[in-house]
Amino acid sequence: MVEEIKVGEKIKALREDQAMTLEQAAKRAGIAPSVLSQIENHMVSPPLGTLILLARAFGVPVGHFFAEGPGEPFCLVRARERKVVSRFASNEGLSYGYSYESLGYAKKDRKMEPFVVTLTPAEVPHVDPNQHSGEEFIFVLEGEVEVKLGQHTDVLQPGDSIYYNSNIPHQVSCHGKDPAKIVAVIWAGEEMVIL
Repeated sequence: MVEEIKVGEKIKALREDQAMTLEQAAKRAGIAPSVLSQIENHMVSPPLGTLILLARAFGVPVGHFFAEGPGEPFCLVRARERKVVSRFASNEGLSYGYSYESLGYAKKDRKMEPFVVTLTPAEVPHVDPNQHSGEEFIFVLEGEVEVKLGQHTDVLQPGDSIYYNSNIPHQVSCHGKDPAKIVAVIWAGEEMVIL
């Protein structure tokens, strides 16, 4: 059975462990305090770009939000063992258009974060692009995927891939009315690697 994880609880625990106010943590991450509050209270699940900013703010690797223990030198994740984070805009469950499953959460000292991401038509448009240090690789498994990189927009088909610097403002969404599925691998930069 695929487990849904509560990222907000881990973020709140980190903030409290580091004796930071909501405002201090939000400022350090470069997000609005209201957004951080919504994340901590499970009203909004953060996009991967926001998780990277929060990880940097707390001085932990991105995988901290998915890991349960110290980890192993390798990680085998069976389909039923994936840890899912869904993106919702409110307690009513309006969809932002994607959910993601961590594929490497048990590997210690990892430098990349691999995910399977399911993209669906968004009920709530996500207008702010993500931007953070590092690089991202996307491979389309199913459906059509729209990728916006700065001023460039393209539609990817199954079998297509794209690799880009994630300091370019970027958005990834399904194209059209049918869901899409991708493999996304994120390397958040050397400053995010904590051994």
